[in-house]
Amino acid sequence: MAVYALTGFSLVSLLSFGYLSWDWMKPSLVADVATDPMEKPLPPTFTRPPHIIFILTDDQGYHDVGYHGSDIQTPTLDRLAAEGVKLENYYIQPICTPSRSQLITGRYQIHTGLQHSIIRPRQPNCLPLDQVTLPQKLQEAGYSTHMVGKWHLGFYKKECLPTRRGFDTFLGSLTGNVDYYTYDNCDGPGVCGYDLHEGEDVAWDQSGKYSTFLYAQRVSKILASHSPKEPIFIYVAFQAVHTPLQSPKEYIYRYRSMGNVARRKYAAMVTCMDEAVKNITWALKKYGYYDNSVIVFSTDNGGQTFSGGSNWPLRGRKGTYWEGGVRGIGFVHSPLIKRKRRTSWALVHITDWYPTLVSLARGNLSNVQGLDGYDVWPAISEGKESPRTEILHNIDPLYNHAKYGSLEDGFGIWNTAVQASIRVGEWKLLTGDPGYSDWIPPQTLTNFPGSWWNLERLTDGPKKSVWLFNITADPYERYDLSEQRPDVVRTLLMRLVHYNRTAIPVRYPAENPRAHPDFNGGAWGPWASEEDGEDWEGGREPLKSRNKKKKKCKICKLRSFFRKLNTRLMSNRI
Repeated sequence: MAVYALTGFSLVSLLSFGYLSWDWMKPSLVADVATDPMEKPLPPTFTRPPHIIFILTDDQGYHDVGYHGSDIQTPTLDRLAAEGVKLENYYIQPICTPSRSQLITGRYQIHTGLQHSIIRPRQPNCLPLDQVTLPQKLQEAGYSTHMVGKWHLGFYKKECLPTRRGFDTFLGSLTGNVDYYTYDNCDGPGVCGYDLHEGEDVAWDQSGKYSTFLYAQRVSKILASHSPKEPIFIYVAFQAVHTPLQSPKEYIYRYRSMGNVARRKYAAMVTCMDEAVKNITWALKKYGYYDNSVIVFSTDNGGQTFSGGSNWPLRGRKGTYWEGGVRGIGFVHSPLIKRKRRTSWALVHITDWYPTLVSLARGNLSNVQGLDGYDVWPAISEGKESPRTEILHNIDPLYNHAKYGSLEDGFGIWNTAVQASIRVGEWKLLTGDPGYSDWIPPQTLTNFPGSWWNLERLTDGPKKSVWLFNITADPYERYDLSEQRPDVVRTLLMRLVHYNRTAIPVRYPAENPRAHPDFNGGAWGPWASEEDGEDWEGGREPLKSRNKKKKKCKICKLRSFFRKLNTRLMSNRI
């Protein structure tokens, strides 16, 4: 029988802080700008393909936006969402590469071979080259396409780079996380390199500029140099608010009363990103794009609770298949929306943006086979029913198998030791090891790391490998119904079997020493030739200069600390 225990808080105290009952329609934290009463209303339909701005943030928690009751100030996001359509049944993936690959291809990661983990800097791996990407389809429709920010879809060959996958221009990083000022990234002790690129060249001259500001400024520059008469697609993949926790001091000062140091820095980064979105929106209006534009805002995965993020009141965190890892912040803001200023509960997944945006651009989808996404624009703009009824969160055959899972527990049709998750209608099923499963309130009351003990835990028993939730009635995943509804469990397991039959082999090659930045002038970048296959084992250990000072890998130390802390938390489960 499940036992709940709350350490450091009581449910009554949580209610008193408002954590269990926020107002979904909370207004912006700043007053609305007065509008001209004589201003003509904008047309409800568009005669030209719209300009599309897709904004993706990194590791922003579900709770970490003003209109979800957060203590973090996000007036721009609050207002854009309030004036558009909030997507409150919107799903993403639990980590970086999977979300980005599904956005760019419109396909589940089991259909691109990226169903395990992320693409790491030294792996000869990237988004499959046979996939026709979203920007490529938009180019076919006559769009100018630009990317600013984090790629994280592989770069071992030049053919893998953003400029070879459909983007006319690119400014950003290729790896998963870099320093916000120096753009250094360490992938292990001594394996450090610079990672900021302009097109296919290393942008050494941009070092020292805070990435959130740099990326927003680049978007403004692109808009200023383009004609609003010609359709444009800009993919803005902010590095924020991924670790390392770095922000200009003036933003941190706003949260000086916040006791938790990690949460304080994280909040500053979120607010800084919010102002960057404000500047992008202002540029759209200044240069004549706004009236015929569609702005999509999305997070890429759940917040990392050990780094200041919060997914409260959802269960779990980044890297898990609990709602806290896969339910995202999402909204659409556009003068072209027919039914504005509302909250939509239509089921939407990140794969849906591919067919939705290509259709908006009047592109051709007839020659694209095997998409897992749906065109959800009628659901967003007109409030119609979503064509989507289920979501395969993932099937990962390589993830550590659950100790007590078995084929027998899966009715002889599915090995429940395998990590997998699916939602069908109102039901959600998880098998294997879904990941860290606590409910963690926003870390604002005490200093780091002590505040991480103020969490609520659920013990499911020692031999658990199947969970079933009615996610509509129980969005916080508190009541496992797998034993009460074996019929539903079996039905959803059959859906997993169906999807698994369509899966392609996992692409997760061994790391190659040839990728070391020392072979590339000190920067991360392509290292294999066109003739080299994905399993190429060429290369040698990089030469070490006697006079070269070895860089310290701060990120590696931080990861080690979190691993130890997580082990400590798990060993103290109630």
